[in-house]
Amino acid sequence: MDETIHQPSTSRRTAIVKVLVLVAFVICAIAVVRFTPIKGYLNADELGRFLDKAGFWAPLVFMLIYTVGVCLFIPGTLLTGLGAAIFGAYWGFAYVWVGAMLGASAAFWIGRTLGREFAASLIGDRLKKHDDAIERNGFATVLYLRLVYFPFTPMNFGMGLTKVRFWDYFFGTGLGILVGTFIFTFFIGTLKEVWASGNWGELLSLKVFFSIALFVFSLFIPKIIKKIRGES
Repeated sequence: MDETIHQPSTSRRTAIVKVLVLVAFVICAIAVVRFTPIKGYLNADELGRFLDKAGFWAPLVFMLIYTVGVCLFIPGTLLTGLGAAIFGAYWGFAYVWVGAMLGASAAFWIGRTLGREFAASLIGDRLKKHDDAIERNGFATVLYLRLVYFPFTPMNFGMGLTKVRFWDYFFGTGLGILVGTFIFTFFIGTLKEVWASGNWGELLSLKVFFSIALFVFSLFIPKIIKKIRGES
């Protein structure tokens, strides 16, 4: 009898300790970026010089930086823009996409490991239905939220608190960020090429107009997806 009572209590305490560690991690992550020299590297010039020192390994180092950056709550748009500005439209897209996937996976794992038990303990019958629905339709749910540009980092950690299966989350994320990432890196990378060449006449080139058109189109993607789904 005593053992039966003791077990849930111990499990509850473990869940609370884990979620407190998660909260502490989030606070420390934000503080690290805000109050340490890391902030000084979050521009194309400084980060580019740092990556130059890595030589051949610069792409790998950047992808690792992106991964850690996501976990430190550095905005994904900033990291994506830096990748495009440093590596260009096409290689920038490849390195950004891989880094984003690694970062999303790591943040999901942190949320799942430290916060899922506590989140599950708070879920009542009403919320449990939604939690079960996310598990059943994990891929579609994640894909939709990525396509409508739900905030990247909060979603990474938040999905870890739900019952969604990791591979549903992984493939939903991979497909969902593909178009938006390409459009943004192509836009930034193209403008970077014009800036670097110093030939401002290239601003009137077909490639620049195409990149701008893609970027503007990307802003309407969330509305298009919602309209297809019949949402207001």
